[in-house]
Amino acid sequence: MKKILVIGSLNLDMTVQVDHTPVVGETILSNRMDMNAGGKGANQACALGKLGADVTMLGAVGRDMYADIQLDSLNTAGVNTSRIIVKEDVSTGIALITVNKEGDNSIIVVSGANATLSKKDIDDNLDVIKESDIVIFQLEVPLEIVCYAAGIAKKLGKMVILDPAPVPKDFPEELYRYVDIIKPNETELGMLTGIDNTEEHLEEAVACLKEKGVKDVIVTLGEKGVYMVDKATGAERIPAIKVQAVDTTAAGDSFTAALAIMLAEGKSLREAVIFANHVSSIVVTRKGAQSSIPTLKEVMQYIELNEVAV
Repeated sequence: MKKILVIGSLNLDMTVQVDHTPVVGETILSNRMDMNAGGKGANQACALGKLGADVTMLGAVGRDMYADIQLDSLNTAGVNTSRIIVKEDVSTGIALITVNKEGDNSIIVVSGANATLSKKDIDDNLDVIKESDIVIFQLEVPLEIVCYAAGIAKKLGKMVILDPAPVPKDFPEELYRYVDIIKPNETELGMLTGIDNTEEHLEEAVACLKEKGVKDVIVTLGEKGVYMVDKATGAERIPAIKVQAVDTTAAGDSFTAALAIMLAEGKSLREAVIFANHVSSIVVTRKGAQSSIPTLKEVMQYIELNEVAV
């Protein structure tokens, strides 16, 4: 089995259920708060582990109870956590999440140890990059470190997948040249390209990213499905699977993970996208981040139930 490495963030998610997302100056009440392991990098690693991948997580946490919760979750999912670095005098990252009654979320991230990931941390773990076949990144750790590590991975001939979230104000142009697959959502695509109303200009926006050096672009559009361009089949929109969403947290991360494991198994990009679509559709029907991610057995049963061939 091919090896997958996730380099990125680990957070403790504090999730509050609300009737609606508060506007500026508004105070609202909630009757529930949950604490769960999260962070885009850790979510992706957890999903990969639950889906049966040979996956290692490289990132940073503090020496606190939040880190213990995170490590327990990843270890239970079968993730190799030996490359997670414990930083002194800094807390594990924290994400403050509000989820409204439609299942949509708003997130504030306190970076904590994630912000301390350094070039030395990457250099100290060059061996695991060399041993991996696919390396996945997000943008909740310093951009400089993402560029540095992605450049190394590309130089070593690895497949590089980027989930470009959160999109920074000044996105480093060099990073595009290191990326094989970039997976923005509709909002992120607009921020990356400067193109308004990307729904009506998907072809133009995707072409813009490819001109910058990215090989493949996959755009997730929520209930409107997934837009992709496959070398074999051309541009195509994969329809969304209709479900009742209760919480979209970790849906995008699970999509990225499912995409990666299918590519690791030699599936086509289209096959990988269809599988990832099913995984993320399960996630949105459950509350929480890593706790909402299905196992491979659950996904296959779901696909069989829906009589969809992947």
